[in-house]
Amino acid sequence: MSQEVYDAENNKTRYETNARLIKTLVNALKHPNSFAYEFDSLKGISVMKSPDKSFRIFSWQLPLDDGSYRFFGTIQMATADGKLKLYPLIDDTDNFKDLNQISSNKNWYGARYYEIVPVITPSKPKYYVLLGWKGNSLKTTKKVIEVLSFDKDAVVFGKNVFDGPKMAAKNRLVFEYNKMNSMTLAVDKTVNMIVYDHLAPVSPEMTGNFEYYASDLSFDAFRIAGGRLKLVENVELKNDPNEMDELYIDPTNKNIPTVKKL
Repeated sequence: MSQEVYDAENNKTRYETNARLIKTLVNALKHPNSFAYEFDSLKGISVMKSPDKSFRIFSWQLPLDDGSYRFFGTIQMATADGKLKLYPLIDDTDNFKDLNQISSNKNWYGARYYEIVPVITPSKPKYYVLLGWKGNSLKTTKKVIEVLSFDKDAVVFGKNVFDGPKMAAKNRLVFEYNKMNSMTLAVDKTVNMIVYDHLAPVSPEMTGNFEYYASDLSFDAFRIAGGRLKLVENVELKNDPNEMDELYIDPTNKNIPTVKKL
């Protein structure tokens, strides 16, 4: 059914198929102890379980005819008795007047999440950093660093945890760039940080026009320290050694044998 959503020929059919998908998924989650079932055959839906196994997030996108996307999802909590506890995620992106607003599951800045990073600090409330793909339009793509926390029985999206230039009021970070390009946003275990491509306009006069933004081949990162995300600029990344390294030829090596022309 999730594949049918992507294969549908128009918005009407997509929404109808997606409605059936949601109903079927919720019915499956109503089974006792369904939290233990991995749903790993669901290729069209991202299923991310928190490292502490306290919850998981189902999220997926609905591609629309105009090149934009609508996002759907739910948070399923682990319960001691195996009973269902769900927080449906309602995409309210169109009504976000301020990207830094604190929101809930009922007015969610929709995204398809692919990584969860728990931030646990003694004497401070626990929260989770979510890395997600946002999509956007025919011209640009977005990715997002979202912050999730729980206040008693309420879901809270957004939190002022970013430390760096021009980040004093940031509750989430949204990156936008040309759709034909790609952007790295992931946890790099070699440096133990959340690493991302530094995006820049192709020329100064294009500043603010994200259709002309792409990676400038440098990387920035966030290091988790003291319960905060500390910006580290111009991070140097190194590839792990592998069996292909012996095939590399250093062009500065003057001892490289020359090949005679025939």
